[in-house]
Amino acid sequence: MTTENIPQTQRKPVVSIILLVLGLGLLLCVEGYYGFRLHTLSGQQKEIKEDYSNVNNITLGLFSVDQWHDEVAGILKNQVRNFKMTPKQKKALQVEVEQIILALINKAEGLINKPQKSVSGKITRFAVRNFVDTDDIKAQIPGFAKTIIAQVDNPTNKKQLSTMAMGKFTQMENTGVVDSLLSEKEALISKVYKKYQVKTVDQFNNKLTNSLENIKNQTYTYSFIMLIGIVVVLSLWWMLRRRVELHATLFIMSLLFAFILLAVGLMASMIEVDARIKSLDFVLLGEHVVFKNQVLFFQSKSILDVVEVLIKQPAVDSILVGILILVFSILFPVMKLSSTGIHLLGKKKLAENKVIKYFAFQSGKWSMADVIVIAILMVYIGLNGLLETQLAMLNIKSDALTIITTNNTALQPGYIIFISFVLYGLTLSTILKFITPHDSH
Repeated sequence: MTTENIPQTQRKPVVSIILLVLGLGLLLCVEGYYGFRLHTLSGQQKEIKEDYSNVNNITLGLFSVDQWHDEVAGILKNQVRNFKMTPKQKKALQVEVEQIILALINKAEGLINKPQKSVSGKITRFAVRNFVDTDDIKAQIPGFAKTIIAQVDNPTNKKQLSTMAMGKFTQMENTGVVDSLLSEKEALISKVYKKYQVKTVDQFNNKLTNSLENIKNQTYTYSFIMLIGIVVVLSLWWMLRRRVELHATLFIMSLLFAFILLAVGLMASMIEVDARIKSLDFVLLGEHVVFKNQVLFFQSKSILDVVEVLIKQPAVDSILVGILILVFSILFPVMKLSSTGIHLLGKKKLAENKVIKYFAFQSGKWSMADVIVIAILMVYIGLNGLLETQLAMLNIKSDALTIITTNNTALQPGYIIFISFVLYGLTLSTILKFITPHDSH
């Protein structure tokens, strides 16, 4: 049937309904697109932060034998090769060396002067007494000491000394356990570097930090655009409150917006726990050793992630909690939205069905969606306060040691969207009670 065949009295409502459907349909596509983008970016953000946390994890940095080996090796090489003695130190060292040489000569002389029983011993004693002037040797001790000190201060010999000093570290590198740990670390880092097309940890950190900042800005922008869409829908309800013939169409379109909010709210990350040591700086052998961005803990979870984790636990109580969250916070809202649409559009017999009426008007008190919102908020407040307190206790500022911690725990856009769904769903439930053509009791 075309609009030409519709009586003049009915043509205006039909046109209004078509325009309403087209307008809200376009807005729904925009809402769905930005909801999909928000979900996609949320997943990308989680993946990037997990890679960042793996590469910068404290077990691969501050608690890594390899990292300590590199830091200490660099210090030893620098200390030995660049070591310079002052004239005062050289004078004191010369006295020490002279005393050591003199003690060795005296000890050798004492051994020679002992009564010898063997023929070779007697020959040696005779040769030393008659051909070796120990007093002349002792007179040359200062010259020997100067030569030794000059050799120690020689750059070539310093290089050899630094190589000797690194011997223990080389032995540690060659042990099986360390080799295994290093190979695992190198494989992990190599894989991640290849993924992001970088070659150094600085390039990696800078690239991921910039990417995360861009994603954060985009996700909040998309969230606000979705909220604007909901505000537009609710504004239409106010403007068309007297157009009873449009209420059913407007309500069904409103339900589609609610489904989008629910889907995004369930799948996007809601809370992110990120605790790290921003900087650890201490003095070792007169030089600064610095570890930066050492991640202590990172987790990012959506409601569906939490349900999945709980259900996969071996403990029965965890599985039970996961099932309860699944039923009352996910399935109940879906059933409620579906039932409100069926109640409004369905025939009287279907609309008056006890199950449909229950989910449409009475299931709200059993839904835990609003409880989840409050619970996550309380978890965030409590956990954030606990981390702030504990990390603050690690902060140290002194000449020998400086530790700066940072707590990046935060609620994510998924939480905003889920709150919007809860409030929007309550509003739709109130609207349904006023526009239903059937008994709502």
